[in-house]
Amino acid sequence: MACCSGRCLLITICVLQFMSTVERLVFDFLGYMWSPIIGGFLQILFVIMGFFGSVQYRPKVVIVYCIWLLVWLGWNVFVICLYLEVGGLTRDSIILNIGTGHKSWWLENGYGCEVTNTNYLNSNSANPSNMRQSPNESDVTGCLLDYQYVEIVHAGIQCLLALLGFTIGCFVIHVFTEEDDSFDFIGGFDSYSAYQSPAKTSHMQLQPVYVVPSFQNESFRRFEDSFGD
Repeated sequence: MACCSGRCLLITICVLQFMSTVERLVFDFLGYMWSPIIGGFLQILFVIMGFFGSVQYRPKVVIVYCIWLLVWLGWNVFVICLYLEVGGLTRDSIILNIGTGHKSWWLENGYGCEVTNTNYLNSNSANPSNMRQSPNESDVTGCLLDYQYVEIVHAGIQCLLALLGFTIGCFVIHVFTEEDDSFDFIGGFDSYSAYQSPAKTSHMQLQPVYVVPSFQNESFRRFEDSFGD
């Protein structure tokens, strides 16, 4: 199969998904964003499944990978809506940090970002039970790109790769299914001809041969001799 085929494209998409997910996981760990961390680990697991499913020609494994991509796509769309505060969603929700009070690592460490109010550090040291470990958005200024837009870009890249992976994955499943119907892994595409001899035409059909015992042959010769006389 040529390298420009759907199978090779799917392998490429899986590699890109793996690299982008690992990069995103690093910053989620730095920001203690536990929900994205769990989702990232699941994404890596299913991407590895999709990779080996395409390499080893296993359509059922690719089907599982494609189903997960729909879930992953929905999650990243939700993350985008949350950071944009669509509807009743808010960025201060506990959904992403699971109640730890942490926010994205990019809030304080984005390019040009400066924390103007560090009172949250004093409150944490005075009250160890206070789970808030990140400053308010109003306490950070000078950012070239606000943290929510950085997270939206990350989620958008995952959405794009998920759409590409799902589309190409469906095509690969179709190709693998057709190959399973027409290809025998032992005999090749024409498995019947590999094991069956070609049918003979009517004029080449073998005729039955009758074996006559020797004493009958001797009687038959005597009969012919007497008839000749």
